[in-house]
Amino acid sequence: MTATPDIGPARLAAQATPPASSDLLRSVFRRHAVGVAVITAHGPSGPAGFTATSLTSVSAEPPLLSFGIGTGASSWPAVADATHVGVHLLGDHQRDLAAAFARSGADRFGPPTRWRHGPQGVPLLDDVPAWLVCRVRARVPAGDHHLVIAEVVTGDPTGPGRPLLYHQGRYTSLQE
Repeated sequence: MTATPDIGPARLAAQATPPASSDLLRSVFRRHAVGVAVITAHGPSGPAGFTATSLTSVSAEPPLLSFGIGTGASSWPAVADATHVGVHLLGDHQRDLAAAFARSGADRFGPPTRWRHGPQGVPLLDDVPAWLVCRVRARVPAGDHHLVIAEVVTGDPTGPGRPLLYHQGRYTSLQE
């Protein structure tokens, strides 16, 4: 019988794990259930927006949040120049709206999307559980994305619906 050298748990774990990659990051984050938001801005060509699952509360004082946006996204030019953005938390009744704002080349603000011009000219979506208008404070380059940090100016948390979630590559509902 031959003895196996003791390589230790840390070295053994390192041998069993895949190397860092964008595929690894995507695979892990597919398992992370998140709320679904739509970010909107008024751009030179009119309203722009995209579905975001990277929305994060940053600070209570002052009230700050952040979200990521790819620099190749069709909405990036509007967000890059905007002084204010709209942040909309979607309800589980809004899967089609989430899909429309996630789809490349879609007329996101055409029918059946219902929206209006809100404070600071920000496009505001109707019938969402909650929305905010935020002043952009910073845009931080981060790989192929920018991290946008924005300060809450106004909003409404009293809309209809339960939250829409994104998990394992699909929209889902909160189960009790």
